Amino acid sequence: MQIFPRSLNKLPFIAAAVGGILGPGVVLAAWYYVTPKNFQVGYAPTQPVPYSHRLHAGQMGMDCRYCHANVEKSAKAMIPPTQTCMGCHAMVRTESAKLAPVRSSWETGKPVEWVHVHKLPDHAYFDHSVHVGVGVGCATCHGRVDQMEVVASDQPINMGWCLDCHRNPTPNLRPRDQVTNMTWTPEQSKGFTPPEVHPPTHCSGCHR
Repeated sequence: MQIFPRSLNKLPFIAAAVGGILGPGVVLAAWYYVTPKNFQVGYAPTQPVPYSHRLHAGQMGMDCRYCHANVEKSAKAMIPPTQTCMGCHAMVRTESAKLAPVRSSWETGKPVEWVHVHKLPDHAYFDHSVHVGVGVGCATCHGRVDQMEVVASDQPINMGWCLDCHRNPTPNLRPRDQVTNMTWTPEQSKGFTPPEVHPPTHCSGCHR
């Protein structure tokens, strides 16, 4: 006596077909909806002050290091303190409504709560000073910030992307005095010999 109908013989094939379609769908959905937004190219959070990099770094030509002063000597580039902003805005656009949070911060001593655009997970170690020190330009990782009204993530900044550079760093190196030059091209430094560097590709290089 047959207990199960013959139609059940198709069940493994049906399950495999559904799994083949549903499985990748679940993975893609999780990647899109669960992965932190700051890992996605194009991520551009709303800041408490509508600061324009296009104006400051682009039109006015301000060097990145004026605000991100620690980039050459520290692991973190540093978000500028209110004092840096007020160095100019104590005299420039002193009544601007857009700068009200900056003036409030200056008066109260409470820092402006800027939103990180490029925020690595805690298990990943990155040192800005090491990269800048060998000639990795700001634009290599952050894109043409001088053209961005609102700063957005320009590169995926994931492990695979970092390893691609660590395995072949030479194309991303430039003279150290051109690191913050957003318009630099290799043709501007003919005869430049990139330093011989050997960035780590083993796990402990970034996961310490």
